[in-house]
Amino acid sequence: MRGTRRRSIFRRRQSGQTDYHRRLKLLRGKKPRAVVRVSNTRVTCQMVNWSAGGDMVVASVTGSDLTKKYGWPEDFSQKSVPACYLAGYALGKESISKGCSDAVLDIGLAGSTPGGRVFSALKGMIDAGMEIPHSDEIIPEDDRINGEHISDKIGSAVEATKSKIEGAY
Repeated sequence: MRGTRRRSIFRRRQSGQTDYHRRLKLLRGKKPRAVVRVSNTRVTCQMVNWSAGGDMVVASVTGSDLTKKYGWPEDFSQKSVPACYLAGYALGKESISKGCSDAVLDIGLAGSTPGGRVFSALKGMIDAGMEIPHSDEIIPEDDRINGEHISDKIGSAVEATKSKIEGAY
């Protein structure tokens, strides 16, 4: 459509970065959003509240925080299923300590494959004590969360990092 009656398209919609229909559905619940994004190098988990001036990040944990703060080995991936679980677990503990115990999961434009990294972070938040609506069929199995599909060393690293997270909160 051309001319003066042309409807303008939001920049983030035009570039394929935001699905505004899905975003409005998440905001209608008036609960904080547990935002999980997996990039090429690491996972980012954030607890976000809506405000008229823009979204307010209450708590944030990245894959880099796992290595810097909680002792996740530097040579291990910061976006694997176990790393996503630990980032979600740390976010859950931090959010609960800041008074935010329930939320709704926001996976953005990521594919919702059952047992994937996004749902591994969800499992971490739930294990930390948060209340997030979900189905048990999408959660990855415990052997994937412990990294048995990757290496034998990862299981002990997951337990050590998880205990450091619990000690911090």
